[in-house]
Amino acid sequence: MTASISIGTDHHGKDVLVDVEELLATRLLVQGNSGSGKSHLLRRLLEESAPMVQQVVIDPEGDFVTLADQYGHVVIDAGDYNEREIVKMATRIREHRASVVLSLESLELEAQMKCAASFLSTLFDAPRDHWYPALVVVDEAQMFAPVSAGDVSDEARRLSLAAMTNLMCRGRKRGLAGVIATQRLAKLAKNVAAEASNFLMGRTFLDIDMARAADLLGMERRQAEQIRDLERGRFLGLGPAIARRPVAVKIGTVKTGTRGGTHKLMPPPVTTGGDFQEMLFAKVEEEALPPPPPRPEPTARPAEEIMRALADTPAAKPAAPELDFGENEPVVIAVLEDIVADLGDAAPSVAALYQDFGVRCRMRGLKRSPLDLPAFRKRFAMAQAGMADADDVRWQDAIRAAEPVPEDMLAPFLLIARAALDGQTCPDDAALGRAYGTSSPGRVRRLIDYMEKLGVIVARTDFSGKRSIGVPGLGLSTAAAD
Repeated sequence: MTASISIGTDHHGKDVLVDVEELLATRLLVQGNSGSGKSHLLRRLLEESAPMVQQVVIDPEGDFVTLADQYGHVVIDAGDYNEREIVKMATRIREHRASVVLSLESLELEAQMKCAASFLSTLFDAPRDHWYPALVVVDEAQMFAPVSAGDVSDEARRLSLAAMTNLMCRGRKRGLAGVIATQRLAKLAKNVAAEASNFLMGRTFLDIDMARAADLLGMERRQAEQIRDLERGRFLGLGPAIARRPVAVKIGTVKTGTRGGTHKLMPPPVTTGGDFQEMLFAKVEEEALPPPPPRPEPTARPAEEIMRALADTPAAKPAAPELDFGENEPVVIAVLEDIVADLGDAAPSVAALYQDFGVRCRMRGLKRSPLDLPAFRKRFAMAQAGMADADDVRWQDAIRAAEPVPEDMLAPFLLIARAALDGQTCPDDAALGRAYGTSSPGRVRRLIDYMEKLGVIVARTDFSGKRSIGVPGLGLSTAAAD
């Protein structure tokens, strides 16, 4: 089997070949402005080399997932997994030599960078026994190796840039051949771009990008003007795996395409401007409501009738007898549930809540509060989590798991435990804040961190921002939620 593939033809119609074995050792940089045919070139390269070598595609826009239908690539939608799962899959990819497409389409930019960093770093850190040859194609590389942080955090840029640098600088000895593609060469970190020995330069119009392209191709600035005149789908190729001198390449056809296809001109519907105006600005006619009926004039009641009504009023009922101690528990449960139901978003002090509890108990026939303040704190925390009945066997495991938890954190912990027991989604910050008596997201985050350090919970957040919390004392976890 030959190690060369055809990526297209030169101006004589002769095939332009890429030596895949040489490419594995020398890496490739593809550059072209939007619409230059850069993704088409990558697709041609991937399709032609698919039978020869393992392929790993970092796909920020979901353009290459269609390779799965024709060539058997496994598509990993990063938004469905957390970092731990992504790392585990990357380890298995190197072990089993699977060709995959890591689709980052559902993630925001910073999450894309962190996910790609974890994924690439795991590929790079694989055991020596798994250093099999693989093409690692990174589309829109300027996103993952930017010159400056821009709209993302310095940490995200640092992690992503380190992973890309390892791929391009040190990946060769570990079997990883970087193929990076970018729209803006000037926005791509120089130490990443400089490690490529093969280049395919497409149409670009900005002087700063043309200057860098000319430097990489070893051309004079005047010669580099031809880059501006390249047609869509045509590239200048140079490098040990392509040609020793710059060669113009017309990229060949491909068998797969993007999910949405290529956008072409579509004339608008034929209609007059007046029709559009009528459709767009038409007001919804409101039905005319009938006028309200006139309010009847109140009729005066005769004094004799009022006197008779007062005379017929029944005597006040005697006070209810005090309940026995054994009958107190249903009252306590009912009062706690009523207080929680009436609480809403308010966050009164524990002292005020305890006073309210005592008043409500007396209104139900108890001469004194059946709970002291510490007992009330615990029972109220349970009630906030929907565990008002302390004798219910369903809550005993959760109560035991809560023993290390400080008193003021008991309510949010039990809220999490209840969600885990019921298989419900993780309570959001607002719900945890209400249980903790705060509206500050920062305090809620510190609360979760503290409980995690205590070892009573294990929080995890996937790349799409969904959080789930496990409770080791129960051996259960909540479902993931935003």
